[in-house]
Parts: sequence; C-alpha cells; structure tokens
Amino acid sequence: MRYHALVDLMDFAPEDPAVEEARAAIPLRGWAAEILRTQKPDGYWGAPDAPYYPKYDNTTWKWIVLGDLGLTAKVSGMRKTCELLLERNAMPEGGFGRKVSHFCLTGNFSRILIRAGYRDDRRVRSALDWLVDEQKADGGWHCFDSEKGTLDCWEALAAFGALGRERLTRSMKRSVERGSEFYLERRLHKEGSRKYAPWFRFHYPTHYYYDILVGLDVLTALGYGDDRRLEYGLKVLREKRRPDGRWYLDAAHPDLGPGAKYSVTPPVTPFALEEAGRASKWITLTALRVLKRVEGEVAAE
Repeated sequence: MRYHALVDLMDFAPEDPAVEEARAAIPLRGWAAEILRTQKPDGYWGAPDAPYYPKYDNTTWKWIVLGDLGLTAKVSGMRKTCELLLERNAMPEGGFGRKVSHFCLTGNFSRILIRAGYRDDRRVRSALDWLVDEQKADGGWHCFDSEKGTLDCWEALAAFGALGRERLTRSMKRSVERGSEFYLERRLHKEGSRKYAPWFRFHYPTHYYYDILVGLDVLTALGYGDDRRLEYGLKVLREKRRPDGRWYLDAAHPDLGPGAKYSVTPPVTPFALEEAGRASKWITLTALRVLKRVEGEVAAE
C-alpha cells in the first residue's frame, strides 16, 4: 500500500528512492507475500492444467491481484506466471483466451502484462489491437455473445489506461473515446430500467466484475475527471465515505448479495484480501486516487 500511496496520492516519481524501496518490499510481506508463498515452482496455483478454475482461487485470479498490487516481471514468481499465461492463452486471432479470444480475459491480461513490463511484447500489442477491432458499434464491449456493450465489460478501457494516453495509437485513442463515451452517457450506472444493486457494492478483487468505483477509477485514469457526467458516481463515492475518512469493502464479490442477475455454476470460491463490511485499505486507496484526479489533491477529513 505504501508504494501506491507514494505514487498515486503523493506524486512521488517512480525513480524516487522511497518509491523503489516500497516497490521492492511488495513481494516480501503482506498480501503479495502471502499469495506468492502458495505459488508452485512452475508459476501456477492449484491445478497446472486449469489456470482459470476454480473461480476465483486459481492461477489467473491470483496473478491479476499480484499485478494490481504492483508486482512486475522483475519478481521471479510474477515473471513465471506471465510467461506461463502468455504461452498458453495467446490466441491466433489476437486476443487472450482458453480456446478463443475473450473480451474480459484479454482486457485483464493486457492490463496486468503491461504493468508487469510486457508493454512492447507482440502478443500484448496484438491483444490491444484485437480489442480495438472487436469493439461494439455502441462503443462498449461485452464478455458474452451480444451485439451491444455492457458497463460490466470495463477491462478493455482499463488496459488502454495502463498503457498510458501518450502511448495510444490513433485507433486506440478513437477506441478509448468511444468506450469512455459509452460509460459517460450512461452516467456509470444506467443500464436497464432499474438500478443494478451489485454495481453499488464496492468490491475487491474486481476479477471481471464492475461497480461504480471501478468505473470512476478507469474513467479518471483516462483523463475524464472533469466530465460533468461523472457527478452521479462521485456523489455515490462521497456518500460512502465514513466519518473517519475511510471507505468500507462492501463485498468480496458483488454478486454474493441481493439483486444480482448473474450466477456461476459451480458456485464461486471468493478470494478476498480484506473482510467485507469493514474499513478497507484497498477501497480507500482507490477512492482517494479518484478524488485526487478530480479535485487535484487528497482531501483529509
């Protein structure tokens, strides 16, 4: 958490000695160390031939969390898993998947691989191009077979955000503009006739699930922090702030609660870093990062 606080909230440069020290400590203690402790020598967790299942307690999901925490390919365990998944999941048509390219998986893999140091790998660049080419006509994406996009499929925009606006190609910039507009015109939550309860439950790990905080984090990272159509989402964010200035983890998995339309068979195995219903370091960090992008500084209460 110290690494993210220094970089995301306090504007320390990546080459600052304090940042380098904090990043080097990530795999040595805390959440990342606990995850790495259970990793098999070849870079996987659980069964070697099933990196995706069971959800969410196997290789794919733990590797994504390690990437979120800040691990790069400089860490041996992270590098092994990156190479393992690149070898197994890069699809001929350009994306990432198990048998064919899959939107959510491609977005998640691209984001984590970029952060891990594979930004210029041809398979990652191919995956980003595939996301551009397969964007829906309405500007969104969809994890399942659909002609329309859904707010639930945010991973492509997050991958482009990880690449950085200055590195986007012309086609990627246009894709980001269309994708961002898809979210903004829906005010981060409007899809269907009723409010979808899981999108109002702040959760982590995100896996491939959406909530309003996910939308705010992705859109503000892409430079849309001053768009007035974020006001509803920011209102929800501020109202969830506790008197002590922190935010709670509403759920380890947003669909494990009332109002969910999506179910998994067999049932999922939640993988949590923190306890739901209590103050969360991760949610608080993400919320403060969003507010800093919008307000220009971290407001203390």
